[in-house]
Amino acid sequence: MSFVVAIDGPAGTGKGTITKLISKELGLINIDTGATYRCVALYAIRNNIKLEETEKIINSLKNIEIDMENEKGEQKIFLNQEEVSKQIRSKEVTKIVSQISSIKEVRYKMVEVQRKLAEGKDVIMEGRDITTVVFPNANVKIYMDAEEQERAKRRYKEMQEKGIQMTYEEVLKNIQIRDKNDKEKEVGALKIAKDAIYLDTTGLSIEEVKDKILNIIKEKEKRLG
Repeated sequence: MSFVVAIDGPAGTGKGTITKLISKELGLINIDTGATYRCVALYAIRNNIKLEETEKIINSLKNIEIDMENEKGEQKIFLNQEEVSKQIRSKEVTKIVSQISSIKEVRYKMVEVQRKLAEGKDVIMEGRDITTVVFPNANVKIYMDAEEQERAKRRYKEMQEKGIQMTYEEVLKNIQIRDKNDKEKEVGALKIAKDAIYLDTTGLSIEEVKDKILNIIKEKEKRLG
């Protein structure tokens, strides 16, 4: 029987960093659900499929195979057997991933992929609809949040560290657009599950957030015996 930790929240709250840290600390398999949508976006870019060509995007799903591997604590993402861990974080992919993930057929398919990747394993997953759609019966449900400007600062710093050229203003605008798209999605919209623990990370360090989440998980494990 698997143990599932599900974390939802808007862009720039530090969900990706936190899941990696918790994964290492507790030996849980970290499945980056956002990466699955980024793979679809990358495939569309590489095959010159435009955002408005919805049918072409939907039809392309049958040609997309996604896999993930953990190597020395680092997660590697594969699209059709090619490692694309860095390519899916490009400025071009980031610009269109929210719109790609708004297509309901894409969401249905990626939910299938995500569940398959987690099958029979003890996992930690983060995204927009993990607690509400992908794993509504997760053992632990957390909704991470933070003020808009702080999220933009965090994402801007992350982009700089990865050598991706974007201004703070571009990052902030991108976050505002993504927030709107994520909350208005027809399927898998970003919302707080009724039984999720709300965690505002504004002003908290990554270590402080990690400790809070570890305590939440450990409390749940105690109750489960």
